[in-house]
Amino acid sequence: MKQTNRIRIHHTKNNDNVLMDLWTRSSDLDEASTYNPEEMNTYHLFTRENPTLSQPILANNEIWLETTHYNASKRTVVLIHGWLDTITSDFVTLLVQAILQAEDANIIAVDWSPGSGTINYPVAVLNTPISANAVAKFLGWLNNVGGSRLEDYHIIGHGLGAHQAGIVGRILGGWVGYITALDPAFPGWVTNEDRFKPTDGMYTEAIHTNAGLLGYLSPVADSDFYPNGGIDMPGCYSQECDHNRSYHYLAESIKSGGFVGNRCYTYGSAMSGHCFLGGKLRMGGINSKPGQTGIFFLRTNASPPFSRE
Repeated sequence: MKQTNRIRIHHTKNNDNVLMDLWTRSSDLDEASTYNPEEMNTYHLFTRENPTLSQPILANNEIWLETTHYNASKRTVVLIHGWLDTITSDFVTLLVQAILQAEDANIIAVDWSPGSGTINYPVAVLNTPISANAVAKFLGWLNNVGGSRLEDYHIIGHGLGAHQAGIVGRILGGWVGYITALDPAFPGWVTNEDRFKPTDGMYTEAIHTNAGLLGYLSPVADSDFYPNGGIDMPGCYSQECDHNRSYHYLAESIKSGGFVGNRCYTYGSAMSGHCFLGGKLRMGGINSKPGQTGIFFLRTNASPPFSRE
């Protein structure tokens, strides 16, 4: 039976992680086979009525759902954390605060730490699409029970969670209105057919902050932003800090806007900062930008406010 513990979110200090050998061994497959996301994943609701203390939602339990603050008439934002994270991570904490400040929405934080919490990174990669199937099934149930529209959903994922967000959208037929990939993971995904794709949602966007190292190098979405060239973020002194800057930038963009990117010809020109094509696009934000496509470059400050706009 699923646990029904509530989770109180708080700021945590992230430690640097070391990627393991990406060679998939038979023992990795064995370890991955022990992860059953339909039983192990948990889903935590945050709203303006409960902005810091989550309400767990139990899949396929409509009576339990009615006891929560979930409101199908409001937009739903889904947060999917990355490797070795949980829903008490800064990724969740910052985005819950930012989103609820900007909008009266349902926020559902997916805790798939039973699948992502292994130090064996290849196993976490294998578990990513397995979790995505369970998340898509959960959202399908929630959508059917509440009568909401997939077009009104926004799925946000970080690292491995970014690819998972794309897979969820793909399983749901590409009808999710807005999907944001925050520095989608690079190791284990170059030849992985499950990686994030532009067609995973009605509008998809990626923010690359550690491109070619922890984060994916090339464009993956309708609109791909490469702040500061996509690597070596001002004020950061580690790959992990670069990787995490993606959700700091998104949180600020949701609260106060800013972050206008210049259009680039290629991601190579974005990484070198030589972008002189006409056209600009605002990065992130609470609302999707259907019909917008391209590669964009911008510069940020080393500390908050990160936007120079």
